[in-house]
Amino acid sequence: MLNHVMIGSNDIERSRLFYNAVLGHLGAREPIVNENATGQTRLFYIHNGSTFSVSEPINGEPASVANGSTIGFVCESPEQVKSFHDIAIANGGISIEDPPGPRENSIGVMHLCYFLDPDGHKICGLYRPPRK
Repeated sequence: MLNHVMIGSNDIERSRLFYNAVLGHLGAREPIVNENATGQTRLFYIHNGSTFSVSEPINGEPASVANGSTIGFVCESPEQVKSFHDIAIANGGISIEDPPGPRENSIGVMHLCYFLDPDGHKICGLYRPPRK
């Protein structure tokens, strides 16, 4: 359904270092780096048919976070959820909500972690076991 998600950054190099470590753990390669016609740098991480982008705002205003939004990344195991979180924290992220681990809900158990990236965007790592 989605083609891409793009977030803003006030420090594109800090974001590149952070997301290279965090998304690299999920299998994403180095981003495609693009400078648009008006000089803003954008990073495009392409993996498993999805694109996650980080951009300097093209309107010249500071980047800001969207209150109430979360960007979720698929993890391959409960262990990867935990290590995804730990790598984010080791690279400047801030742990939020409950510690990484299982959460019971109406469709079963999911393993989740939540953190803020260095610009304050809320990120989730998610593993949902196959349904039996």
